[in-house]
Amino acid sequence: MLTAEDYQAGQVLLIDKPLTWTSFQAVNKLRWEIRQAFNIKKIKVGHAGTLDPLATGLLIICTGKMTKQINTFQGQDKEYTGTLVLGSTTPSFDLETEIDQTFPTDHINNDLIYEATSQFIGNIEQFPPVFSALKKDGKRLYEFARAGEDVDIKSRTVSISEFEITTIDGNLINFRVVCSKGTYIRSLAHDFGKALNSGAHLSVLRRTKIGEYHVNDAMSPEDFIAKLS
Repeated sequence: MLTAEDYQAGQVLLIDKPLTWTSFQAVNKLRWEIRQAFNIKKIKVGHAGTLDPLATGLLIICTGKMTKQINTFQGQDKEYTGTLVLGSTTPSFDLETEIDQTFPTDHINNDLIYEATSQFIGNIEQFPPVFSALKKDGKRLYEFARAGEDVDIKSRTVSISEFEITTIDGNLINFRVVCSKGTYIRSLAHDFGKALNSGAHLSVLRRTKIGEYHVNDAMSPEDFIAKLS
């Protein structure tokens, strides 16, 4: 059983973030539970890499002095699994917003899908989604998007070392990706649709690894809270 001193000295917690939770909510929840369990007024708690609310999976949460290692964890390669839907796009590139355009898919076959992945291996230029937490002029991009305001977004160079199509079920494409810090899988889904002369958006996303840490070793927030008592 860990003590208040253990958490202050620094712990690395592997949490399986639930669907719809923000990473910020997960950090706040764990911080509050640790404070309540040990009756301590203040403790540093932070996460090493944001997961979108509609994504699940591995969230590394650091406490106490281990928060100094957050940048190190953030810089490590990440692995994701997910599903993209061919033939339609959304403004957020995922299911946060409604479908805004539809595209033909009759010309797409399995060979084209497998071949298209090669365009995204290595260093690529990628535009972050406008519905993202990146900041511009002191505001989050999603604030501009939700207000219907246009904003100029610059591309960034990211690296994808593996892009594997695991199964194809009609217009549903299941995949696994290993990528660098700063890669948006939503943008990858959007660009993949373009590469097929169609459209695509992300419907499922799960982060499975950060560096050598695996989601199979993570616990739910509820399980963590139960361990505190």
